[in-house]
Amino acid sequence: MLAAARVATPTEVLENGFIFIEGGSVSEVGCGSGPTTTTTVDLGDMLIAPGFVDVHVHGGGGAQVNCATREEVEESVGRMARFHAMHGTTALLATTVSDSPEALRAAVEGVAAVASAPRRGGAVVLGSHLEGPWIARSRAGAQFVPALRPPSLTELDDLVARGDGTVRLVTIAPELEGALELITAARSAGVVVSIGHTDADYATTKLAFDAGASHATHLFNAMAPVHHRRPGPIAAALGDERVSLEIIADGVHIHPALIALVATLAPERLVLVTDAIGATGAAPGLHRLGPLEVFVTDGRAVLAGNAETVAGSVLTMDKAVALAVDVARVPLLTALQAASLHPARVLGEHRKGRLIPGADADLVVLDRRLSLVATVIGGQVVYDPTGLLSSLGDRTVRSSDGATEPAPTP
Repeated sequence: MLAAARVATPTEVLENGFIFIEGGSVSEVGCGSGPTTTTTVDLGDMLIAPGFVDVHVHGGGGAQVNCATREEVEESVGRMARFHAMHGTTALLATTVSDSPEALRAAVEGVAAVASAPRRGGAVVLGSHLEGPWIARSRAGAQFVPALRPPSLTELDDLVARGDGTVRLVTIAPELEGALELITAARSAGVVVSIGHTDADYATTKLAFDAGASHATHLFNAMAPVHHRRPGPIAAALGDERVSLEIIADGVHIHPALIALVATLAPERLVLVTDAIGATGAAPGLHRLGPLEVFVTDGRAVLAGNAETVAGSVLTMDKAVALAVDVARVPLLTALQAASLHPARVLGEHRKGRLIPGADADLVVLDRRLSLVATVIGGQVVYDPTGLLSSLGDRTVRSSDGATEPAPTP
């Protein structure tokens, strides 16, 4: 059992709370002393919160999703999952950028292999998120323009089949010819559809939502801005209660005032994402995002040779939550929900992103400054640099190469 000054549930932050874990699942959450147990770890002035769920992450720790072969993808996605677990992410969608048909086939097959294999210390890989190639050239941003192509039901069907149920989310520009048909087909296949990288007008965006799109990829970024006579996709998404709203809370992509605005207008639909690339956690300088070169300096990633185009981020979920609370002044519970409960709900993952009886025991321990102290996935400690949870016994530790491996029990 873990006890702490605060425990975040889906509806409130409990004072002097506890969480009891059995067999990798949460069995009880409450206030006070909790059930009698021989193993109780008192975390003192800490916050226990649900593990973070990132539905938009391209890479991290020097690894990225877009690789040449299925085997390379499998190895790379495993590395990025281990890296992000050290920053509080307990489940994620491995996200591609627009690439050749061959590269995307390799990506979904590699991600499927990781998703179906036993987890090795990192975040649970729930599947893949295809950000493109069916997006608008005019809003490509840091996407590889030569790889953009019209929506194709044949390609969608092929990728879904190769993913064997692990293609979970697709970003599409709804104004493209054939987009509405692809949205309908994707939904029929159980894939969540998001609008993004789009110049669609308000009416077209609404048609996309009526066709089944239910998410907005990095709201405000790579889409037509709001105009008082041409409200566009941003206003359509904000005004539709069926639609969840991604925000990259890195202080680079959008002003904190807009994070606060979305948290005020639609707190129950706010979803924090990282949009992290392989350079996250690596040294500044030249890196890759799919087929493109990017340059990272001062916490900002841009296209090499085009400093005006932001190319993903070097953000981690623990930093996203802290910025939302400390800079954008989003209420703590709202920020925690946006990093856990809401993204899990986007994917229909009812055992993730919440600390309730029956849920997976995926949690983070944060200090009063919201800095990450430890990460637990499925009841197993996967990150605990200070040894705070060492008395739990069954745990994993970080090895010298940044991977994780079972720790010996003293």
